[in-house]
Amino acid sequence: MASGQEKREELDEKARQGETVVPGGTGGKSLEAQEHLAEGRSRGGQTRREQLGTEGYQEMGSKGGQTRKEQMGTEGYQEMGRKGGLSTKDKSGEDKSGEERADEEGIDID
Repeated sequence: MASGQEKREELDEKARQGETVVPGGTGGKSLEAQEHLAEGRSRGGQTRREQLGTEGYQEMGSKGGQTRKEQMGTEGYQEMGRKGGLSTKDKSGEDKSGEERADEEGIDID
């Protein structure tokens, strides 16, 4: 069995090849860099939640959706949701847009 140091060296080599080896460490070019990125990203969200309180932090998330709805209008926002829900791969594995799927399914989204 590999020692802790050997395991870290193996993960570091994978990171240098561009692989993400630490959850949240995307973009780090070494194991240590990925660890720092993941820690900073986690701490950033926690710090903001501490500043706003859990209730305020949740409200901030819902305000993003409300703002988008105001920009597009309720009807456009609902249409975007329907298209997003339909957007997927078809049975053959081919990518389909929400609009294409709606046409296939006979769903009127306009």
